[in-house]
Amino acid sequence: MTAPTIILVEDDPPLRTLTARALQEHGYQVRPASSGPEMWVAMDAGPADLIVLDIMLPGTNGIDLCRQVRRKSDIPIIFISARGSEPDRIVGLELGADDYLPKPFGTRELIARIRAILRRSGMERGSDEVRESEARFDGWVVNFPRRELRSPSGAVVDLTGAEFDLLSSFISHPQRVIARERLIELSRTRMGDSSDRSIDVLVSRLRRKLSTQDNMAPITTVRGIGYMFNAEVSRA
Repeated sequence: MTAPTIILVEDDPPLRTLTARALQEHGYQVRPASSGPEMWVAMDAGPADLIVLDIMLPGTNGIDLCRQVRRKSDIPIIFISARGSEPDRIVGLELGADDYLPKPFGTRELIARIRAILRRSGMERGSDEVRESEARFDGWVVNFPRRELRSPSGAVVDLTGAEFDLLSSFISHPQRVIARERLIELSRTRMGDSSDRSIDVLVSRLRRKLSTQDNMAPITTVRGIGYMFNAEVSRA
């Protein structure tokens, strides 16, 4: 298997060099960039598997770059930033980032988070992970090998890696109340400290994508506890 390719967007030269070296030592191919224009050059150079994106960049900042990337790609994104407050993590989730790592961070933690995200997306999937190939609910179709969601009309719905993992967790436990803490554990969602607020925002984002003009998303809030996926699920 070809080593996963990471695009590292960081304007601080020493930190960029140190992080790139650590990623390479752990078997990743790295395309470093110091700004938005260099990031686009790195993306045009060939397929990539994940972006590590600093928020505070010269010119176009990481927030705007993430927004632009999400218009054309669902590539996993890990934000890194010296601003580690919860509002910043929430903004990252709303924009479609898969994780948020505040500075200063250890390279071992960054690598662990990269591995977790790539494992979820199938790049580093363990051989012991087995699941059905397809699930259906309320006319929606979820294809697990392709990590794809199709609406009742047949249209492909763009989901980030975190959104797909959350949906998979709901599908695995239909019509059962799932506590927020358990939902974080099941979906392996890591966004900073994986706070209740973070999972609430992720659920809200998934709800919007599962809602149609005729029907609301089958995700019910159970106050003070968590959520329930209120739909019958068939598997194949």
